Amino acid sequence: MAPHPVIAYTSEASWSMIEDKFTPYGKETLAKVIKFLEDEILPAVKVAHAQLPDDPIKRWQTIIPIIAELKEKAKKQGLWNLFLSKAHYPEFGVPLSNLEYAVVAEVLAHAGHIGPEVMNCSAPDTGNMEVLARYGSPEQQKKWLVPLLNGEIRSAFAMTEKNVASSDAKNIRTSIRQEGNEIVISGHKWWISGAGDPRTKLHLVMGKSDPNNKNSYNQQSVVIVPADAPGVKIIRPMKVFGYDDAPEGHCEIIYENVRAPLSNLVLGWGRGFEIIQGRLGPGRIHHCMRSIGAAQSALDLMLQRVTDPGRKTFGKYLHEHGTVIADIAKSRAEIESARLLVLSAALQIDKYKAKGALKEIGIAKFVIPSMALTVIDRAIQSFGAEGVSQDTELAARWAGLRTLRIADGPDAVHIQQVGQRELRRAPELTRKAQALKKKTNALMERHGLKAQL
Repeated sequence: MAPHPVIAYTSEASWSMIEDKFTPYGKETLAKVIKFLEDEILPAVKVAHAQLPDDPIKRWQTIIPIIAELKEKAKKQGLWNLFLSKAHYPEFGVPLSNLEYAVVAEVLAHAGHIGPEVMNCSAPDTGNMEVLARYGSPEQQKKWLVPLLNGEIRSAFAMTEKNVASSDAKNIRTSIRQEGNEIVISGHKWWISGAGDPRTKLHLVMGKSDPNNKNSYNQQSVVIVPADAPGVKIIRPMKVFGYDDAPEGHCEIIYENVRAPLSNLVLGWGRGFEIIQGRLGPGRIHHCMRSIGAAQSALDLMLQRVTDPGRKTFGKYLHEHGTVIADIAKSRAEIESARLLVLSAALQIDKYKAKGALKEIGIAKFVIPSMALTVIDRAIQSFGAEGVSQDTELAARWAGLRTLRIADGPDAVHIQQVGQRELRRAPELTRKAQALKKKTNALMERHGLKAQL
C-alpha cells in the first residue's frame, strides 16, 4: 500500500502514531485537502499577493479574486469549515476530530494564511463561529452564524484595548451598559483582527458591564456589534513589523456610544470571561497547528536552498558547512517534538473539550511559536539577504509568528499558568517522598543498616 500523501507534509513517524485514530472520512478528507492544496492553492499564492493592490486605500477595499474563486471550488468539494467538529457542534460541525483537523491545519499552513482562508478556516472567523455555535441564541445563529458558515460575510473580535494591559482581560475598560431595550458600547480598542475586511459585518466586542461586581470574572460581557453601526470608527490599520495584513488587518477602533439591540448580548450579562475562555482554547491550538506547518515549510525551503548548486560558498555546497547541517538536524528534531505536543493537545480536546486540556494548550501556546521562530530564523540565515526580503515567504512568516507570542495571551501568562498548575503537584509529591523514606528506613533497619536522616 502506498504511503499516505500527508507524509510529505509532516513525517512518517508522526503519521504512524496517529493513523489509527483517523476515521475513513478523516483520511479521505485529508487526502482531498492535500490534492486541493497542490493543484489549486499553492499555484495561486503568488497570484493572490499580486492581486492585492499596493495603493494604501484600494488594498482595504479589495476582495482578492483568486481567493474568492478558490473558496467556491473548495466549498463544492466539501472542504469547508473543517475546524468545526461535529462531536462538539452536532448541528453545524463536520465529522472531523480536533486531532484530524490538527493535521489538516498543518498541511494548509504550507500556503500561509491563504490555505485556511480558502476553506473558511481562518481566524478570527473560526473563533467567532465557535462562540456563536456554542453560546449564541437561535436568533443570533440564524442572523450571524449561518452567513459566516456559508462564507457570505466575515467578522472581527474586539477585546484588546489601547493604553490597557490587556493580557489581563479584567483590566479592559470598554463600557457596555443597558439603556432601555438597547445596549450602549463605548471604548477604544486596537489590534482588532478582521476589522479591515470589506466583508466584515459584525464585531464581537468584550467590555465591562458590571464594574462593581465583587467577582472580577463576572464584570464583563460580550455583545454583537454590527460593523456598520453608527459610532463604530475604524481609526487605522496597525502594522506588524511593517506588514498591514490587508485586507483583514488588525485595526484600531473607537466605539462611540454605539447602540445594539438587547438581543445582541451573547449568552447573558457577566458571561464574558466564560465566552472568551471557550473561544480562545481551540483558537490557540489552531494557531499552534498552523505554526508547525510554517516551520515545516521553512525547513523545506532551507533544504532546497542549501542543496542548490548555484549557491556554493567557498567552494562548497551550503549543506557541506557544519553549522548548516547542524541547523537542519536541530530543526527536524524540534519540529517533530513540537508536533507531538500539538497532537497531544488536540487529542485531549477531543476527549475532554478545551476546558479539560488547559495544561496541554498552555504548554503548546508558549512552546510552538518560539520553536517555529527559531526554525524560520535558521532558514532566513541560509537565504542571506533574500531571506529578509519580500521575495521569500520567510520574513512575513517570521513577523506573524513573533506576533503570536503576544496574541491570545502572551507567553509569560501561559508560562505562569502552567508553572502554577505544576506547583499544585508539590504537596502530593512531598507526601509520597516521605512515605517512601519511611519504607526505606524500615528496610534499612531490617538489614542492619543506618537509616536515612
